[in-house]
Amino acid sequence: MPTSALGLVLGTAFAAGLNVYATVATLGLLHRFGAIVLPESLRPLAHPVILGLALLLYVVEFFADKIPAIDHLWDVVHTFIRPPAAAILAFAAVADVGEPWRLGAALLAGTVALASHGGKATTRVAVNASPEPFSTWAVSLGEDALAIALTWLAATHPVLAIGLAVVLTIAAVWVVVLLIQMARRVIGRLRVA
Repeated sequence: MPTSALGLVLGTAFAAGLNVYATVATLGLLHRFGAIVLPESLRPLAHPVILGLALLLYVVEFFADKIPAIDHLWDVVHTFIRPPAAAILAFAAVADVGEPWRLGAALLAGTVALASHGGKATTRVAVNASPEPFSTWAVSLGEDALAIALTWLAATHPVLAIGLAVVLTIAAVWVVVLLIQMARRVIGRLRVA
């Protein structure tokens, strides 16, 4: 698999784990306005219907993600949307390689998106414990910005996207493990008290 394809697969997979609609819309808009040329198999992302749907769903997620109780429900539902969508994008992105490589890319992308999504969801649980809403809004805006920037980077600078996606995936897994350990300690202390 060429470096450009691997960068696109890994970068968009991590971005999709944060916000799949921003990822799809960014790819479609970049292609539509000539900033990048998507592989033939991903060009339907630039179709007005797909772009319109992705942008509409992005707006819905933008607002849902700012409300603490709603964002938890949104993340639970999107556990079953973001990783499969990343896998489908990856499978389509490498249409010119053999079937085993396409399946491998899909599996890798789904795993990276699941790690990204898990890091996002567990971080949001910790951030939403704060009574003020500003930290939730700031984290949500940061996630959106990272998803859009990483998608652009994956399409324009694939080598950088590979490195960043690997580092971010490791960090996301570390955050999940750390927050689970913290939650277990808190629950343990509550049981003793």
